[in-house]
Amino acid sequence: MNIEIICPLYNAREYIDDLHLSLMKQKKVNISQISYVLTESSDDTETYLKDHQLNYMKIKKKDFSHSLVREKSAFKSEADIICFITQDVVIEDDLWLYHLTKDIIGGQVVATYSRQLTKYNNIEKYTREYNYPNYDLIKSKKDIKKCGLRTFFFSDAASAIKREIFVELGGYDQKKLPTNEDMYFAYKLIMNDQKIKYCADSIVYHSHQFTLKELYERYRLTGMFFKENSYLNHFGTNQSGGGLAKYILKRILQDRRVDLLFRYPFDMAARLVGMKVGKR
Repeated sequence: MNIEIICPLYNAREYIDDLHLSLMKQKKVNISQISYVLTESSDDTETYLKDHQLNYMKIKKKDFSHSLVREKSAFKSEADIICFITQDVVIEDDLWLYHLTKDIIGGQVVATYSRQLTKYNNIEKYTREYNYPNYDLIKSKKDIKKCGLRTFFFSDAASAIKREIFVELGGYDQKKLPTNEDMYFAYKLIMNDQKIKYCADSIVYHSHQFTLKELYERYRLTGMFFKENSYLNHFGTNQSGGGLAKYILKRILQDRRVDLLFRYPFDMAARLVGMKVGKR
């Protein structure tokens, strides 16, 4: 099967050189095309794309949407598998894409996502551990009773989907989603009796140092998503968030991270308040 990699870009000059090189180094896969979607930027990302003759399309800021940009590119694609990535992932393994796509090619599942690690020793380290364990998972409708909302956890920071299925299910239904477009589609996959695999051996680094204001804003958008897609609340959004909070506190105490213990209540409050405001 051939694979098209789709990557939205915005002010991406600091990322694009290393990112593109890491994609070109991938082994044991057939990459038919790497497609960049550039939102008009204030840096020289476009100059780089032109100088290196990379395939891209340009859009205006007002036209950007996490869901619509990916959907439009996927619908135009002629590849067997579409691979969504974000500009800030760091790929160090030249078999990353092979590990991500081999079970789609083998017919075991129709969608997969990579393990994400962080290079920072902050609270995000523990959220990554919780959401991206060191073992594979295959999720289907039968897991809903046990896993609740986490059944639909899926990240298009580094993911692959059989394009035929993406198109057949209507992608994101032409919705301009503020965030969580990956969960929106994962729900559709699961409820249509398809399987998703989390691939622990397909590793990317995805690292952030969020301020409390940035955390609040991210969770406010997440709250808006759950308000607009309220059917997902029936699967236990509070339980899912509570499980993450408990895990982070446990790991902080285990590692004796006094600095993070002081940060912890403010970090959790920013997430909780942002979510509640968004849901209103």
